[in-house]
Amino acid sequence: MRDELKKYGDEAYEMVRYAANEIGPRLPGSDNEKKYHEYMSDKLKEIGLNPVTESFVFAPHASIGGLPYAGWAGIIGCILTVIATMLAHISTYAGLATHFVCTVYMAFVWIWLFVSVFKYRTCFDWCFKHKVSHNTYAELLPEDGKYDYTIFLSGHTDTSWTLKLSASQNKLGFVGVVLRLGIGAIAVGVVTIMSVVALILIMILQYGSVDSMGVEAYMNTVKAYDVLSQIILYSSPVAVVCAFLLTMYNEKTEAIASPGAMDNATGVSIAYQVLKYYKENPDKMPKNCRIVDFNVGAEESGLRGSIAFTRKHKDDGMLDNAYHINIDSIADHDYFAVINGDSWLCPHFDKDLERMFKESMREAGIEKPGDIANPVGGCDSTPFQKAGVKSITFAAQNPVMSDYYHTYRDVPERFSPETVGLGLDVVLRVISKIDESRAK
Repeated sequence: MRDELKKYGDEAYEMVRYAANEIGPRLPGSDNEKKYHEYMSDKLKEIGLNPVTESFVFAPHASIGGLPYAGWAGIIGCILTVIATMLAHISTYAGLATHFVCTVYMAFVWIWLFVSVFKYRTCFDWCFKHKVSHNTYAELLPEDGKYDYTIFLSGHTDTSWTLKLSASQNKLGFVGVVLRLGIGAIAVGVVTIMSVVALILIMILQYGSVDSMGVEAYMNTVKAYDVLSQIILYSSPVAVVCAFLLTMYNEKTEAIASPGAMDNATGVSIAYQVLKYYKENPDKMPKNCRIVDFNVGAEESGLRGSIAFTRKHKDDGMLDNAYHINIDSIADHDYFAVINGDSWLCPHFDKDLERMFKESMREAGIEKPGDIANPVGGCDSTPFQKAGVKSITFAAQNPVMSDYYHTYRDVPERFSPETVGLGLDVVLRVISKIDESRAK
């Protein structure tokens, strides 16, 4: 970190401490998230800017935040399948009807998982309870007020529910977390498959006959359904226990939610300090550039804040001729990296910004800068990139599910002001490179 930036890096770290220790957990749509927006609004006013706060309605648990519902769905599906097999021995029609209901239910769950949880679409939001979150932003303009392009600097204001499996890691660590989540997901899948197969077999028995199928084929179908019924009955306790592991993905209680020091008070604070630096050093400001400090709400609920923002401003010119730098989790000194894409959502972010970040990290003294794709989930670069804005995400975080990632252990005491300041240094270097590229 350059000496001239130490003051700003230290101030950024103090802002992180305030967010984590004084405001605390800031779940999407919570009162504390709103308090954090008010805090950042006041900070922006302190440096002479005029913040704008936009509210939006969203469903906190419709996307990745609702993943535990998949576990409960598996448990319900297992119980329905057991009931269906028992009813089938009393009435084939009753068994068929129950199997049909269960299969349709599980199919709906998988569609929701793919569309909303894995792809972050909003089409199922109407099925879930809604809350209100906010986006707060402020513009820093050149002294003459004229600009040719815009640089957005974003950090999300909300924090995650505690991931119970991460917080309770055993000796297997990250492997144990993935193993338990995998077992839960497999259990839900097995319940679905058994429900579908049972439905097919009982439909054959209900609508087929010895005359149409032949004695041997009909009796084999009867035997197959009987065997499957036994498998369902005796395996159901195991399936329920395994599916229950998926319900432990996160803890809904705000009291033990993540205080979000790393993820993502660091990003919010660095973005703010960039504007403060340019406000106090106008000669360093990139020419003809508008810089926007964008505090994003409800990122942990499936990027709902950045989705709402890009939808709202897609036609008003605000996103025209723009760059977007998303700063997300600057804490682990050995893991500075540029995130070049979201594997699930948007495989490739902007290549030029990716190159600029790698060059800037090396210039800042980071010997081995990372260059990775986000393997699961998503970040706020995706909605901007899809809206036609050149976007990239910058992070300094161990990329595995550590015991502090999305848990109550995400506290400022775990990392240093120097790491936060180094992140600030890198971002300022990238902005200078954008300015240089525009001058060519």
